[in-house]
Amino acid sequence: MAFRTTETAVTFRHPFRLSVFDGTQPAGTYRLVVDEERLEGLSFSAFQRTATMLHTPALPVAGAAAPRGIEQVFPVDPAELAQALEADAGI
Repeated sequence: MAFRTTETAVTFRHPFRLSVFDGTQPAGTYRLVVDEERLEGLSFSAFQRTATMLHTPALPVAGAAAPRGIEQVFPVDPAELAQALEADAGI
């Protein structure tokens, strides 16, 4: 079975909450990693998401010092993440 991983970044302009966190996360740009597996037996190429992971802390901005602390990876619900990003854009 074939797998692929896509890495992107998501930016929150305001502090935000997701159910996987104990508290509010600061505004910033976060690394997002999505794992998918190829669906076999189809006449076309298709992939199914198997994991969506958000890395904390936020990525440093150009010229800023890297954040102190331990980097953590949290499995997140893609629908909850999309909803949080929409709410952040609408504030």
